Amino acid sequence: MRRRGKTITRRDKTRTKNELAQPRSPSLHARSKGNALRINQILSLAGLTSRRKADEWIKSGRVAVNGRLVTELGTRAVWGFDSIEVDGAEIPKPSARIYLVLNKPFGYVCSLSDPEGRRLVTDLLKGVTQRVYPVGRLDFDTLGLLLFTNDGECAHRLTHPSYRVPRTYKVTVAGKITDEAISLLKRGVQLEDGPTGLSKTTLISRSEKQSIIRMTITQGKSRQVRRMLEAVGYRAVHLMRTGFGKLSLGDLRVGEYRHLEKEEIESLRKLVGLV
Repeated sequence: MRRRGKTITRRDKTRTKNELAQPRSPSLHARSKGNALRINQILSLAGLTSRRKADEWIKSGRVAVNGRLVTELGTRAVWGFDSIEVDGAEIPKPSARIYLVLNKPFGYVCSLSDPEGRRLVTDLLKGVTQRVYPVGRLDFDTLGLLLFTNDGECAHRLTHPSYRVPRTYKVTVAGKITDEAISLLKRGVQLEDGPTGLSKTTLISRSEKQSIIRMTITQGKSRQVRRMLEAVGYRAVHLMRTGFGKLSLGDLRVGEYRHLEKEEIESLRKLVGLV
């Protein structure tokens, strides 16, 4: 076939058809720079939502890039160069990534707001000017290690069950826990929302009045440690998270926070395949 003196081959037709089938990005210059990311990843990195939820925002027509509505999943842009808006408001530009660890006290909510007016864990981050988010949650009545970051992708992976990030707790249990109960905890128990999987459970001390155990889990179900103990006939009266991944509380005082060291950040990111 000829068009204006040029022969069009079957291979040309196939290539042209494939090119038309590719999703077109509002930011073609972004691809050439090699810095383009999927919109859902950018919204996650910005700490606005998860990738899955971002896809729902895109499909419902809530996201625009450079003034053009985006409804096609897989569209890419360069964060910090392209104008990306959600519901008409431009998302924040990339900022330096920070990672903090807080020793959470009793009586604080792991949220950025609370309709009941309870104290928020972010109230304890005095002097932190960047907007950061808690990585996962600790219950109102649970103390200990709580990680914060503005690295949305890292936070998403650290809390996703497929990465099996270990979480270690020191638990005070009412009564004298038996060796049989500890064995059951190690093997995992069945909860209303499914099996828990294995746990690493060791006895620290026990008496007729109370026992202290250390538990490491990798799932992170809601109130999992408390519910596991209830499933084997015991009640947790005091629960403190002492480890997350390879991080530990160390001598960090209750209510205080610190910035992670470079090696600690690399260790966390490596744990979830980001290094």
